[in-house]
Amino acid sequence: MNPGEAPIAEMRAALDKEFDVLLLPVSHPSLGPIRIVDDLFAIGRSEAPFADYPRDRVIKLSRRHARIFSEHGAVYVADLDSKNGTTVNGVAVRMTPSRVRAGDEVCFGGDLTYRVAIEPRPFSSASARGMHHLTVTLKPERADLGLEPIDLIAFPFLVSKTDELFSRYKDRYPHQVNYISRRHAHIFMKGGEPWIEDLGSTNGTFLNHKRLGESAVALQDGDTVGFGGDHFVYQVALQKSFEIEPTVTQMVPPAAELGVPVAPVPVPATPVAAAPLAAAPVAAMPAEDPDKTTFVGAAHSFLDIFCVDRALQREDEVNENAPPLTPDEGTEAPSRRPRRRWQLLMRELTRTFAAGDRTTMRRIGWGGLAVLVVVTGLAVTLYMRGAAERDIKSLLAAGEYEAAADVATSSLQRHPASDAIRALASEALMKARVPGWLSALQVKQFDRAAALIEGMRTTSQNNPDALALIDQLNWVGDLERFVVGRGGPDAPIRIYSDEDRIGNLLKRWEDDAKGHQRILDRIASYVPEFTEPYALAMSHLRKLQSDDSVYLAAIDRLNSTIATELGRDKPEALPAVLDDYAQRYPRLAGLDALRSDLRQYTAIFNDMTARRLVPLLALMKKASFQTPPFRSQYTQLSASRLPSAEFVAKHDTASAAWQSGDSQQALAGLQAIPAGPWSDVIAAEFAHKKALLDQFADLQKSRGAGDRDDKLLSFYASLDPVEDVYFVRAVQGDVNALRDKALARAQDQIDRAQGLWRQYRANGSIGGTQRLESGISGGFRSQALLLSGANTAAQQGMRVYTQLKAPHPAGSDQLLEDIEAETQLQRRSLQELRMVLEPGLLKSKLALIGGSDESEARQSP
Repeated sequence: MNPGEAPIAEMRAALDKEFDVLLLPVSHPSLGPIRIVDDLFAIGRSEAPFADYPRDRVIKLSRRHARIFSEHGAVYVADLDSKNGTTVNGVAVRMTPSRVRAGDEVCFGGDLTYRVAIEPRPFSSASARGMHHLTVTLKPERADLGLEPIDLIAFPFLVSKTDELFSRYKDRYPHQVNYISRRHAHIFMKGGEPWIEDLGSTNGTFLNHKRLGESAVALQDGDTVGFGGDHFVYQVALQKSFEIEPTVTQMVPPAAELGVPVAPVPVPATPVAAAPLAAAPVAAMPAEDPDKTTFVGAAHSFLDIFCVDRALQREDEVNENAPPLTPDEGTEAPSRRPRRRWQLLMRELTRTFAAGDRTTMRRIGWGGLAVLVVVTGLAVTLYMRGAAERDIKSLLAAGEYEAAADVATSSLQRHPASDAIRALASEALMKARVPGWLSALQVKQFDRAAALIEGMRTTSQNNPDALALIDQLNWVGDLERFVVGRGGPDAPIRIYSDEDRIGNLLKRWEDDAKGHQRILDRIASYVPEFTEPYALAMSHLRKLQSDDSVYLAAIDRLNSTIATELGRDKPEALPAVLDDYAQRYPRLAGLDALRSDLRQYTAIFNDMTARRLVPLLALMKKASFQTPPFRSQYTQLSASRLPSAEFVAKHDTASAAWQSGDSQQALAGLQAIPAGPWSDVIAAEFAHKKALLDQFADLQKSRGAGDRDDKLLSFYASLDPVEDVYFVRAVQGDVNALRDKALARAQDQIDRAQGLWRQYRANGSIGGTQRLESGISGGFRSQALLLSGANTAAQQGMRVYTQLKAPHPAGSDQLLEDIEAETQLQRRSLQELRMVLEPGLLKSKLALIGGSDESEARQSP
């Protein structure tokens, strides 16, 4: 196991925070490991130890690239909007810090990759003997402003205009407070000493009246610090105390003697005179009033310090009097003397090359004049070329944005390769058209907003810079159209409707998230009104990313489950799955459509497996599935296991002839159906219809016979009210005359079914052992005959009640439902054993169970 990868190290770190973080090089092992012993560690090409690396190794690092910090026993990495980014295990770190653990891989700038390790802090005699306590006091430089001193005893400390320490002055000094950024600067501990770092504030942080650069600087006693200008200026006073631990008596070498090098601490950027403490400037300060001193005893969080919201940064007010980061030193205008010396030098060179020959001197003079003409022409060309830029800038400064856009478009036609004109054209276009586009978005006129986008695109065909901005505006418009159209960011996720649009919006953003964000920042810098819609779009984006990780992932799993269960011929397992998803994902809409398709598919599947051809064909004609998984599965079923279209057409013809009373044509039509998977069912139907025809003929011949009534009622009970409608009508009059006798006969059938069912239940249902028997035992045969007899009697009795439109006896519907459910359960259980039981034995057992054509055998796909 590599150093630092043991889980114990991370567990201990979480408990007492006494641990070191190691960065073990992966991409360039020769660079050596880095041990981080402080709570905050800077990553940047001008920071140690990266400043000492070969230039080609750090060329992709920004100056302020990233920060690694420890807080509450956890380690985080934050990207500081670097050019080439930071990733953790391949995932980009963006606006918020990302936690790292032992074994994670962190990559800076796409080139420097390190594996993170965590080790217990080595024993230190210094830390064992005692502990340093440091207090940093910020004393206002000017007493007349009414500022109060600040005592800092907990670090890090964040300087922010929203903090009560500074916002309390907003009524008296509103502009001065607003010169401070929300995340302006922070004071933190490094190597036991206080350091200060500017966080990219608008108006800067000053140490001893010099503006801080991109690196942190150590604070010394007597330093002067200022925030945002010359108002909030404080003198620094450091007070150290040392607490002795009386139980420690041994001396141990310091942790610096470890084998792994410790990241060096840079020398403070601002030198401090080594004067005695008593002579420091702080001594000249007036005595502070303890009642007016604010004590800061709670540390801020690095998670807040390095979590940046760019939209809020633009609220800062610019202090025009604040000195720039690197002030340019003015240079005096060159005097005439150097020019005269240059002229003398040229004159002497001319004389030397001409060797005193006046003709040669004249030629050189004419040549020089020609060169002067060419240079002048080039200068005039460059000046005229710059005239267009000056015109555009003048129009922009005057607020004439449409005119500026027109001039820029015309200039681009003459100078299509000019990057400066492209940028000005983009700025003019944004300032001219984006406000109108925003107005359309605010009133939810998305078609008008889209038309404005297309208009901008048409006028910017020759400007790829503007097209990039327009594409990003188009994405924001599409995002808002989608969010509003579905009812807001918290609206339900419509299954099979919203997934593709959410996926498309996220894909368009994530193909270059940092680049897109920089473009939106640029648009907001051109058009301040865009700031709020921009922030709203980012909020909607984060919500969609959350929905993608939770709901869209759940939909994918649901689709997979549906496909699996349908492929296993287990549609009955899906109702519980849909109920579970409805409970776990309350914002998932569209499950009712899935339930409807499931009911329709289950009915078709059950009739198909039971080989009930007539009801199956009726369901197939009405089949209409709304959801993709059921449409796909039904297509597969139609191609492999359901009757073909030719089969259905021929059967419809035969069925129509049968229902109209043309019995011979119907039988001939059934015989004409080609052989196939459903031939056994057609044969059984042919035999059934021929038997009915023979029974009907026998009834016609037996008029007046003593047993005719019984034959009539038996014949009537066996008729299907739809398929055998011709014969139902033919005997309906005779049956009506025997209505009471027919109902009594039907009640007898119901009673018989009830008795057989009770006996079946009393003996116990057919179990798995009986179904697996290698033969047909007496027990199986007896129970199967009871079940099939109960099913036949119940169906015939209920059919008579239905055909005579008589009310059903109490409990008869439930009885028939229970018997049919048990019959289907036994048939499914047997059919699942088709890979175990011999085919002939399976067919015989299914025939005994009944419930369908007794000659059936289940067809496999």
